[in-house]
Amino acid sequence: MIRSWMVIGAVAFLVALGANLITRGDRQWFRRLRRPGWLTFEPLIPIIWTIIFICGAWSAYIVWESNPGTNFTWLLMGFYLLLEIVTIAYTPVMFKTRSLKVGAIIGGTGAIIGFLLTFTVLPISGWAALLLVPYLLWSPIGTYTTWAMMRLNPADV
Repeated sequence: MIRSWMVIGAVAFLVALGANLITRGDRQWFRRLRRPGWLTFEPLIPIIWTIIFICGAWSAYIVWESNPGTNFTWLLMGFYLLLEIVTIAYTPVMFKTRSLKVGAIIGGTGAIIGFLLTFTVLPISGWAALLLVPYLLWSPIGTYTTWAMMRLNPADV
């Protein structure tokens, strides 16, 4: 029997693969950008996002198991999916458009969706909401970092 956590994990993993829709030229563009001096944690960013996505999938699992199959729970699963799609879209869309402004807009949109989702699931499960806190903390940091890079790279806004 396929368990709900397996489906949620598989969907999260498949959506996350979308971050790989970038080319060598895209990576070269991003590598040449100037970064703020305080951006010393850049090598940790993939690990940080992996943890955040695991927490998000776990949160979705808790919400699903609290009331499986109802219309409202399906709506919340769509909300989780939207959050992941917007978050994953940051890299390929920003790289393809070669626009840090686009990245900052996507990052800000993700932060807003993350806050709305967290407050929506809070009455259902405090644990599910708590598992979204890493996203709430990190998403604004990533968005601010992109904004700071815009100031250092005005030709790439």
